[in-house]
Amino acid sequence: MKVIGITGGIASGSSLVAGMFRDLGAVIIEADKVAREAVQPGTGVYKKIVEAFGKDVLLPDGSLDRRRLGAIVFKDPAARRRLNVMTHPEIRRRIQSQVEQAAAEQPDAVVIVDIPLLLDTTGPEAFDLDGVIVVAATPEQQIERLMARDNLTREEAGHRLAAQRPVAEKAAEADWVIDNTGTIEETRRQVGILWSEIATA
Repeated sequence: MKVIGITGGIASGSSLVAGMFRDLGAVIIEADKVAREAVQPGTGVYKKIVEAFGKDVLLPDGSLDRRRLGAIVFKDPAARRRLNVMTHPEIRRRIQSQVEQAAAEQPDAVVIVDIPLLLDTTGPEAFDLDGVIVVAATPEQQIERLMARDNLTREEAGHRLAAQRPVAEKAAEADWVIDNTGTIEETRRQVGILWSEIATA
């Protein structure tokens, strides 16, 4: 089994590319989905977040208001670090559990773990990866996509972008780079070529 990390910058398209790999037969583990599960009401992480940030970050049904929490931590580096310390160990534990499950069920699988902050806060060594793919887009494309995707103002999108390392820096550390600045068809073509390399290596 091969385990490959995929990352990029916010709204650079790593989830889009992960979906293309899924279509080709890869097993995909989404860190964002794992993170949402880790902070469900009643979990230990959820309780820590409420203790640290107060009930103002909750929706009426008691679940986390991710947009409100995001608005706090993307403006305050200390708050963001505090949140990361609370959430990342549990997210890593859950991801590793899913990797082990995939290995048991499909020993020959190619597992691709979509981790937005892989080269920002954790480092690939935390997951024993066989390689890292970075999906690249321009900062302006990231801002435009983020505004459209999450209904953010340009200022809000800019705060989120500034909270991460530039994609160009991450690309320099990658084993493979997918250029997602063009059309979806161009991106899909690159994914197909890379899949052939990874799946047959």
